[in-house]
Amino acid sequence: MVEVSSKPMSPNPQGALPPAPTLREALTLAAIAGLPVLEARMLLSHVTGFTRTQLITRDNDHLDAPKRDAFATLLARRLTGEPMAYLIGEREFFGRTFRVTPDVLIPRPDTEVAAEASLARIADVKAPRVLDMGTGSGILAVTIARERPDAEVWATDISRGALMVAEDNARALQAENIRFLVSDWYEDLPVGLCFNLIVSNPPYIAEGDPHLVEGDLRFEPIDALTDHEDGLSDLATIVAGATARLLPGGWLLMEHGYDQGAAMRAQLAEAGFVEVFTTRDLAGLERCSGGRLPG
Repeated sequence: MVEVSSKPMSPNPQGALPPAPTLREALTLAAIAGLPVLEARMLLSHVTGFTRTQLITRDNDHLDAPKRDAFATLLARRLTGEPMAYLIGEREFFGRTFRVTPDVLIPRPDTEVAAEASLARIADVKAPRVLDMGTGSGILAVTIARERPDAEVWATDISRGALMVAEDNARALQAENIRFLVSDWYEDLPVGLCFNLIVSNPPYIAEGDPHLVEGDLRFEPIDALTDHEDGLSDLATIVAGATARLLPGGWLLMEHGYDQGAAMRAQLAEAGFVEVFTTRDLAGLERCSGGRLPG
């Protein structure tokens, strides 16, 4: 039997900070603890509400007890590897700041490739109808909705928690042309509803992949990372159901792993898609594949 202490954890672990440290002292002690200077400044800015410039010009200001404890707690959590995006609750994507929580994946620059490819495929379509499946924090749905205010965007996710984050982001970023729906892929979409574009960033990491227990992935929602199979099963489900949900000439786009491009091109071609393509991310890796439904 494991004995669990009822004593609450100190918000200032191991007395890392003195009772009323200055901003300069707080940053110095964070650096001594092993936190990079930029991250320490981000956490301190989050706690104090100060800009980076204010952290410098007011570095002799003292942290009161609540702010000291909040900073010490964030420092301890970051030193265990918890992602900065979860600690400060936000991450930038496509020039906009999105709220993130542990209910959703952390937005990554790689996914901007899918956003750009999506916008390019509907550039000449008047009032396009778009479906973002597995929307997570809503970065793709909100980006498309803001870049194309004439679009009718649907955003679905099987996770109610994730969908709540996406809805919060849509409100904060004034993306009013999005409809949100809890759905397991296509399952709960209205009968007969079809789209000019379907885009998805689904779970595509294979079960047992060592990356799942490394870095930020350790803290992200496992069901948003892996299909608990070979990494291709959710992608295959999306391809298989797309032909019944696309308008003639509509496009299907999917983000995938760096080594899955060939498999996705083969799946798309076998399903009857034409103009099949793969785009590469900023690192030059195959990251997003798609195709057009004939018509």
